[in-house]
Amino acid sequence: MSYTIYDIQERSPVVAEKIEKYIKTNKIKVGKKGQISDKSYLILLDLFSSQEEIKNDKKNGKPVNVLNDLKIQINHKPIFKSQDQRISLFHDDAISFLKSLPTASVDIIITDPAYSGMNQRLKLGRGKIIGKYADAGKDGAKWFEEFHDTVENYKTFLQQCYRVLRNNRHIYIMFDSYSLLSLAPIARDVFEVKNVLCWDKANIGLGHYFRRRHEFILFASKGKRHLNSKSIPDVWKIKRVVSSEYPTQKPTEVFELMLKGSAEKDFVVCDPFVGSGSSAIAAIKSDCMFIGCDTSEKAISVSKERIKQFLKNKTDLYQKSSLLGDDEAITKLFLNGESK
Repeated sequence: MSYTIYDIQERSPVVAEKIEKYIKTNKIKVGKKGQISDKSYLILLDLFSSQEEIKNDKKNGKPVNVLNDLKIQINHKPIFKSQDQRISLFHDDAISFLKSLPTASVDIIITDPAYSGMNQRLKLGRGKIIGKYADAGKDGAKWFEEFHDTVENYKTFLQQCYRVLRNNRHIYIMFDSYSLLSLAPIARDVFEVKNVLCWDKANIGLGHYFRRRHEFILFASKGKRHLNSKSIPDVWKIKRVVSSEYPTQKPTEVFELMLKGSAEKDFVVCDPFVGSGSSAIAAIKSDCMFIGCDTSEKAISVSKERIKQFLKNKTDLYQKSSLLGDDEAITKLFLNGESK
């Protein structure tokens, strides 16, 4: 989809002359018919969208609890909200959920999309995680609905992530090896990609052409923001979850490392593919607020139960113990012994 400066003018309360002046001053390339790049469109839309959607406490310079605002601005109520209103879960698909959020309303996005590419295109094995391929689409045939990762769909997802993320903030998106090749390059049209991290699962897994022992995490930013620590390596040795209640469950430590790198106390953490709720548990451990969604009723049920129990007595129902590997540098990070 191509955009023009007129799209910005239609969606912004700012007068056209002010937009045109900004474009000229910052030397943004504009075609003969007003065409602009996807990245320029997102930057301009973010800049000139009404900032009245996000309220700030001018006295102490801290954002107001955005979750209280979301109950008004989101079209549907959360399916779960913690008593302190710092944690909210929604039953929705990722793009619809993101579209319902106000512009610049979250501080960090950490997510593990349920990619369709490797399962639907390669069709390796018998479809162990999502059910038999021959049964695709039948009721009860799959644990969850996959994210159909066409280029157009994925670009829409990324653009919505960009819109809801505040300026000078970070996003972490997990990839398998197949989706990294097919979809990760699209992220460069929307975000400033800073690095590709590797999650080393320590123990070898399944695989037809070399057994899999890793996944990737794309790390990108909207604007400029330094990491909280200079001690975090780009390979994270953390054991995989075995015998999990929910398929594709990730260790909380993977999400905790993302937050150790980029979050501050009371940041609003967003996960549009909440799955088993590992990202929510990581947010609670990091003293952050959390909003997330999933299209799967199973995911919402598991996440809700897991979050409620953890808030009650700090017991994680679905990850009983630490899954940190034998990496001394990462262990120090979790023991707060890192050097800045």
